[in-house]
Amino acid sequence: MKKFTQFIEKHGSGKKVLALFILTNLVYAFMLAVTIPRTMNFSNGMNLLDMLPTGYDLNYVSELFSALGEEGRNTYLTNQIPVDMIYPFLFAVSYGLLLAYFLKKIDKLKTPFTYLCLLPILAGIADYAENFGIINLLNSYPDLSAAAVKTTSSFSLVKSISTSVFFVVLIIVLIVLGIKTIIRKKPVRSNLEP
Repeated sequence: MKKFTQFIEKHGSGKKVLALFILTNLVYAFMLAVTIPRTMNFSNGMNLLDMLPTGYDLNYVSELFSALGEEGRNTYLTNQIPVDMIYPFLFAVSYGLLLAYFLKKIDKLKTPFTYLCLLPILAGIADYAENFGIINLLNSYPDLSAAAVKTTSSFSLVKSISTSVFFVVLIIVLIVLGIKTIIRKKPVRSNLEP
């Protein structure tokens, strides 16, 4: 944990955090605007596996991959997945540092709250595991195994839970920072005033 804290302190400057945040969200916007719609063109309106935060079952995966057809499955494998192999790393680093930056602003960085910065890293690891699971499912179609689907779905669930918890934590930290900022800016009234 000491090395993690040192990494955060070394790279947690405002400019680095902002640059990583912008880069991460540009990649995310590219997925939302280009690679996901390109893949979903083949899915007959069905959501892709990485867009299902509550998971999925064998029937859904079979139906989706059937709807995608060979070209759609290939697009999923060669367009969406490669970009989604960049995003989890960027998300883990940039959002971990972002939370650390705001924790430092409220004087909570060198406390057990630092462990909260691991949430985006957990989400990133789960996202990679999900991606490798999806690659395996796409490559093994039509011979899908219920165990492989369940494992991949579990990683999707871990990704969505850790991401959701992270954003709740981030919002709470931002609220605390906002309150502290307002309190600091209030003029101090003298006891001598009537």
